[in-house]
This record gives sequence, structure tokens and C-alpha cells, in this order.
Amino acid sequence: MFDWPLLSLLVWIPLAGGALLIALGEKFSDLARPLALITAVLCFALSLVAYAGFDATTAAMQFEEKAVWIQAFSIHYHLGVDGLSLPLILLTTLIGVMVVIGGWAIKERPHQYMAAFLVLQGLMVGMFASLDALLFYVFFEAMLVPMFLIIGIWGGPNRIYATIKFFLFTFFGSVFMLIALIWMYLQGGSFAIADLHQLPMSMQAQIWIFLAFLIAFAVKVPMWPVHTWLPDAHVEAPTGGSVVLAAVMLKIGGYGLVRFSLPIVPDAAAELDWLVIGLSLVAIAYIGFVALAQSDMKKLIAYSSISHMGFVTLGLFLAFAIMRNSGDVAGAGLGISGAMVQMISHGFISGAMFLAVGVLYDRVHSREISAYGGVANTMPWFAMFAVLFFMANSGLPGTSGFVGEFMVILAAFHASFWFAFVAATTLLLGAAYSLWLVKRVFYGEVANNNVAALKDLGAREWIMLTTLAILVLGVGIWPYPLINMMEVSIQNLVEHIMVSKLD
Repeated sequence: MFDWPLLSLLVWIPLAGGALLIALGEKFSDLARPLALITAVLCFALSLVAYAGFDATTAAMQFEEKAVWIQAFSIHYHLGVDGLSLPLILLTTLIGVMVVIGGWAIKERPHQYMAAFLVLQGLMVGMFASLDALLFYVFFEAMLVPMFLIIGIWGGPNRIYATIKFFLFTFFGSVFMLIALIWMYLQGGSFAIADLHQLPMSMQAQIWIFLAFLIAFAVKVPMWPVHTWLPDAHVEAPTGGSVVLAAVMLKIGGYGLVRFSLPIVPDAAAELDWLVIGLSLVAIAYIGFVALAQSDMKKLIAYSSISHMGFVTLGLFLAFAIMRNSGDVAGAGLGISGAMVQMISHGFISGAMFLAVGVLYDRVHSREISAYGGVANTMPWFAMFAVLFFMANSGLPGTSGFVGEFMVILAAFHASFWFAFVAATTLLLGAAYSLWLVKRVFYGEVANNNVAALKDLGAREWIMLTTLAILVLGVGIWPYPLINMMEVSIQNLVEHIMVSKLD
């Protein structure tokens, strides 16, 4: 289909761009922004080329590249995409462009700031495209470094505490994944993810492997109760860091469950689905109430993200409960499809909300809800976008936020009425905390002189918010292209997890 290594370009162009910015140094920092933007736009264009050439009628890996990396241990540099990974790569490259545009006003070491985000983007794309488990692990771990630096250097007053907490939580979880991968290599002699999908294991072995993966990916999602690092990281991170963290990095946990936990140890996943479903429902309901109590806009959005990502893990594991109760393959596929749509939708919406908070913070230098009031009087265009994104976050029909959640709730009815009932509470809670914030920040009388002096959107901000608004409404009104891209791969996954791998 293509004679050139498309996926390698998507991985290595941003890495090379980041290295170039570091090499140019402070002396050429004025060039950092345009060079970073050119690199990010080029990568997004290449991801669109991949989408244009993607065959949605097959579940086979496409654009594959394979070369020996460490021959002694059968480790390969092996890349490829299917309908589960390509949408996340498209999301990653799009958010990369938004972050560069949003960080244009950064004055402290802009070349290093832009370099960190470009490197992070290349590593995230590499992780989504990896078809070798150890290569996946390398990208998975390497992503910690640029995000650690982004929060630690350009973050808020408590950035050191937040970044160390983020690092320790994530690193702790990933150790269990590495142990599981090494054990499976010793059993099967291969790190290829496709080979691991076929590796037969006893139920006891599957359960241990499943728990190891669950710890690693639950921290990334993050699932309750290992979610406490996220609000701290969001509050202290610069706007770009919060956008990437919410829009892309949280999806790594969901993707890991789809690519590893479900197909590698399906019997254990079916045996322990109650655990993940229970934790997901707690996150959806309890964390929604926690969001209601927040006075900091970033913390409110952070807790909202935890609640909405609970839909992802719920949708993925509803598949097992549905097949056990009724054997309804279509219902199982609906749950996984809803989880995947929710990941993409949440990427658009959470990224947009953090960018909106960043617009206010750049002007007033406060994230406290009490510092605002009547913003719509002085920034009417900005208020229009912000209210749209917060309504989408609460699951307003016609926006992308409704589609994934509705699909998961429908799937939940196939498993249990009570699962669906608890899951549906997020629509009420989401509306409650979103409207609570919108009323106090945007409506009413102008609260103070800071709000009275606000100026409406600039050109860069128009580009960012308009792009994301189009995507939020586009997926909400016509989700078919996104669902169609994933459908065959999801059907293949459901068929795979229905077959026992007990040895």
C-alpha cells in the first residue's frame, strides 16, 4: 500500500524534532515555536494519510514494519495499526498540534517546552503502534520522562510533589507488567503481542497475569482507588501538560486493557470481570460526587475525567458479563465499541476543557471558580465554546460525549439493570457539576475588575477551540466514520475472547 515507513515517520519525526530544538538551544528559542508547529502539523498530516489508506474491512494489522532489535531474546522493532490503535494515533497527533498552538505564549525555555511535547508525542504514537510487547513497554516507560519534566519544570508551586507522585504511581504499576511479560516470554519464547494472544495458560497463571496487567493499566486510566495522583498532576501541570495528560495519556490504560488484558488472558478477565465492573461503577458514581465538591476548575475537570474513564473500563468488561448471561455477541461488541468511542470523545472534550481553563488562567492567573463570574459578558465567544464543551462533558445529545456513554449504558442493560442504573447516574452528576461551574464562572453579573478587563479570544485560541468544537459536534451528530473504523477489529476481539485459552 505504501512503500515508505509511515508509522516510523510518525514516531521518529517528532522525536527528531524535539532533539533538534534541544540542539539549537536558548540562542534560537524564537525558532522553537514555528519549528514545533511545522513538526506537529506534518505528523497530523501523516496520520491523515494513514487514515485515508486504512482498510476498515479487515482486522489485520496494516502499515506493518518489522526489524530485528535484540536477536538473542527475539525482540523486534515491530509496528502496525488496526481499528483499535489508529483512532488513538489520530487523536494523539491532533492534540499535539493543539498543545503547540496553546503553548505559544510560554516564555520560560520555550525550546525545551516544545521539545518535551514533541518527544512525548512520538513516544505515545510508538506505544499505540507497537506490536512487540517489550517495545510497547519501552515506549510506555519512556513517556514518564518528558511528562515528569513538563510538570516538574513548568508546573505550579507544588509541582515537585505532584510529579514525584505521578512518577511513583505509574512506575510502580509498570513493574508488574514487566514481570508478566517476562514470565510469558519464558513460557512461549516470544514477545510478539500476536503470539501472546495465542499462548495457552492455566487459570491460575491467567489470574496472576491479569492482576499484573490490571495494576499497571488501572493506574494509567486511572481507576478508583489508584486515581489520587491525577488531580494533583492536573492542578500543577501547565495547560499543555493537562491537555496531553487528559486527552491522550489516560487512554493508554484503556488501550492496554484492550490490547493485553482482554485477548491474552480472556478466561481470567471473564472470571474477574466483577472486580473491574465494581471499581468502574464506584468511579462513575462516587467520583462524580467528589467533582461536585471542587472549587478549583482543574480539579473539577480532573475528577470528571476519572468518572468518565470509568465508562471505558465498564464498557470493556461488560462484554464478559453479557456473554455469560445471554451469550449476546452483539451486546458484548456494543460495550467495547462504546468504550472506544468514549476514549476518543473524552480526548476531544477533556482537552478542550483544559484549554478553556488555560485561556482564563492566562488572563487572570487563577483557577478558582470564586475568582470569576459573568465572564460571558466580557468574553461572549469564549463563553459559547466553553459552555459547549462543558455540556458535552455532561453527555448532551448531539455531542460526542453522549455517543460513547449511551452505547455503554445500552450494553449495561444487556448485563444487568442495576449496572445500567448506576452508570446512568453520571449523566445527572455530570450535568450537576458542569452546570454548577458554568453558572458561577460564565453567567450573572461581572464579578470583579479582573473579569471586567477580560478580552475575548485571539487568533490562536479561535483555531484551537473551533477545531475541537467541530470534532465534538461532528462525532456527536455523525459517529459512523469513527465506529466504522473500529468495528471489524472489535468483532475480531470479541470472537477471540470467546475462545478459552486454558491449557
